[in-house]
Amino acid sequence: MPTDEPAGDGVRLGAMTSDATPVNDSDSVTGHGGTHAVAAAAAHGQSVMWTLSGAHVFPVYDAAVGGRDTVDQAGGDTMRAQREGPMRLIDVRHEATAAFAAEATGKLTRSPGFAVVTAGPGVTNTVSAITGAWFNGSPMVVLGGRSPAGRWGQGALQELDHPPLVESVTKAAFTVHDPQQAGPELERAFRTAGSPHRGPVFVDIPMDVLFSYGQATPPTGDREPKTPVDPDSTSRIASLLAAAERPVLVLGGDVWSDGADQVARAVVEDLRLPVIANGMGRGVLPRGHDCLVTRARSAAFGSADVVVVIGTPLDFRLGYGVFGGKDGATPAAVVHICDAPDQVAAHADLAASAAGDLSTILRDIADKYGATPSRDHSSWTQELLERHRAAVEADAADLASEADPIHPARVYGDLIPRLADDAVVIGDGGDFVSFAGRYVEPMAPGNWLDPGPYGCLGTGLGYAMAARVARPDSQVVLLLGDGAAGFSLMDVDTLVRHDLPVVMIVGNNKAWALEKHPMRFLYGYDVIADLNPTRYDQVVTALGGAGETVSRPRDIGPALDRAFAAGVPYLVNVMTDTDVAYPRSTTGI
Repeated sequence: MPTDEPAGDGVRLGAMTSDATPVNDSDSVTGHGGTHAVAAAAAHGQSVMWTLSGAHVFPVYDAAVGGRDTVDQAGGDTMRAQREGPMRLIDVRHEATAAFAAEATGKLTRSPGFAVVTAGPGVTNTVSAITGAWFNGSPMVVLGGRSPAGRWGQGALQELDHPPLVESVTKAAFTVHDPQQAGPELERAFRTAGSPHRGPVFVDIPMDVLFSYGQATPPTGDREPKTPVDPDSTSRIASLLAAAERPVLVLGGDVWSDGADQVARAVVEDLRLPVIANGMGRGVLPRGHDCLVTRARSAAFGSADVVVVIGTPLDFRLGYGVFGGKDGATPAAVVHICDAPDQVAAHADLAASAAGDLSTILRDIADKYGATPSRDHSSWTQELLERHRAAVEADAADLASEADPIHPARVYGDLIPRLADDAVVIGDGGDFVSFAGRYVEPMAPGNWLDPGPYGCLGTGLGYAMAARVARPDSQVVLLLGDGAAGFSLMDVDTLVRHDLPVVMIVGNNKAWALEKHPMRFLYGYDVIADLNPTRYDQVVTALGGAGETVSRPRDIGPALDRAFAAGVPYLVNVMTDTDVAYPRSTTGI
């Protein structure tokens, strides 16, 4: 494509190389579409672009590294240029990993992560990750390449109208047709993704438009105004809590993403309310806190008279919003508090609800509760705490099990004492990761990542590399089922190339255990649920990392010590007992 060839809409294309230097000043940003994309991402708090190389999006890479001059100044060291340019470039081995990494970046930083992929299959490879971000309320922007507007309808390479494919699982999905609108439209994408209720936004730009130059005012990084809080709703909730004998609070992931974690902890401690945590709400109250009663979940939900759910949907994980009624008790009054009105459950019978800034809502409830005569629920909180502690104590035998084959709980018995308070723990798997959800209680919020209610396997490597970048001084531990490992383990190559050391632990029970045991229960047999006892550590070694296989319980701890000390991607492949199934209480149906 010659430099001066007109694009499909008659605009003049910018230089195909980076010889034409973009102009950025306090009044405007001038450059190709890549320049505007990088400017918008940076204004919204991101310093990393996750991608897999594709010609449709070359201008975005050009802007990220700062053009040819930057590469020349790095002595032709392209990896150095990728690290040290205006925006760090991390290229992966599958576009799904790029999108999962962008989602995890959004989760960890509470600002929209940024993935850039080429047209056609580059975009379609991200659909599961985009959908997971939609279910999780994770802020992210996926920028896709697109066939040239000037060739549209003629059968150009990878010509596909992408937005209709993802419009049902994004906050917005659109195409930028005018190079003069690239700046404002990309700013809109990041603003939309990062404003409550947060979620993914997809944008594609035709190749000829992306290479074209445009001018725009600099992006501001602003968010959309938050929903005003209705004071009547908080008064109603405060009254319900004050009248409750057996209240329970559920703290979900939006408590973290909305920046309400510190306020939530202060309110809980002031009101002395028992708390169940899920998703990224885990860690708002640290392990051992005397209001955290997660292991008494069944008793709490079965006997509560008021349940206040904050920042998480009333889905299968929470019994679809039906609580109480155990042993003849009256069904609980249910309150749903969300960061945006459209997140309030429509299917549940709610006693009250509130929507808006979660910190404001929680403070208002606490203030009104304090001004209202309230029942003493301290014995209820203490009862649940004792049940919680008893359940934790009952775990000791499995956590120290010397069984051969290895009981999966033993892995956590050796891992938990080795975790620092700021460790980021990531789960990608079925049964093996369910054990993690039972035993691993974070010491701080924002330190637990899992696929969420969409349950998409393959998130692990993308989440892990994002965690290593976002938390460079923390331990990063990726827990993988052996089934899940097959989705993304090739991206250990990315960890190696970009010097991103992560500790990986595979619970290798040689099966799709989450399916194997239920099928046996229903039919008396199982099919297509068995896997080989694969040496996943050797896969990692072949890709430039390190690892080992463990088949005896006493060898797990020393192997983990070597993994944490290695300074390279290290996988501990633990051969666990196929016949030990996680004692599941919900099926998701």
